[in-house]
Amino acid sequence: MEIERLAVLGAGQMGAGIAQVAACSGYPVVMIDIEQDYLDRGLSSIERSLSKLVSKGRMSEEEAKSAISLVSTSVSRDSASEADLVIEAIPEVLELKASAFSDLDEICKETAILATNTSSISIDEIAASTRRPGRVIGMHFMNPVPIMKLIEIINGSQTLPEVTKAILEVSERMGKTPLQCNDSPGFISNRILCPMLNEAILALQEGVAEPEAIDGIMKLGMNHPLGPLALADLIGLDTVLHIMNVLREGLEDEKYAPAELLVSMVSEGKLGRKSGQGFYSY
Repeated sequence: MEIERLAVLGAGQMGAGIAQVAACSGYPVVMIDIEQDYLDRGLSSIERSLSKLVSKGRMSEEEAKSAISLVSTSVSRDSASEADLVIEAIPEVLELKASAFSDLDEICKETAILATNTSSISIDEIAASTRRPGRVIGMHFMNPVPIMKLIEIINGSQTLPEVTKAILEVSERMGKTPLQCNDSPGFISNRILCPMLNEAILALQEGVAEPEAIDGIMKLGMNHPLGPLALADLIGLDTVLHIMNVLREGLEDEKYAPAELLVSMVSEGKLGRKSGQGFYSY
């Protein structure tokens, strides 16, 4: 199963990052989004990222130019028709992803693999919107994509072994370390991470310590590069809340109930870095 051409659906932070690492690995990749403005911003972010890598001596100017030349853009999903692998990186809403996969199932050739960058939505639920569930798989990239080494590979209950093998090979060619798990709420990364973030929020809610102390204790005592509250701000408090609700409902366990403080902050629009206010001001 040869993967030679890629398409990335979504030109946001994750989509642009995925397109960048694909191009840096020598794959021609078309980045697709609903508006040209989104695509222009995605391309600009790739160019900025490549410039930083050049300035740090991690790649040459020629390599950066070669990579950007492999990235094309389109506002039409039809542009994914010749791709061997399509990686979806659109907002974390099941209805949006199901609609996208249904469209891609019609557009893409029968042999194409459809991958989702979802951080928490069931692979089987997404695959159910296609007629090729054996060719649907999860590729959960970590943020920021060009820097983080892990890709969490999530096999659906019907994902074919040869599809998994092909995705492992693509991931390694991208310079990543792919680690596998099976479809389950939150997979591994967020099933472990988000309850820890929620616990830190509960400690703040109960007045156990101030944000700086909570984060400082975890950084200095547990050698975490970023404290849990600062990390929640970086991820987005709305995303953390969404994942906690996925865990609570999917695993049917109240130990995953989101902290009241988290719920209230999201309702007030305090989403972290992207809104300028979370547990810290930005």
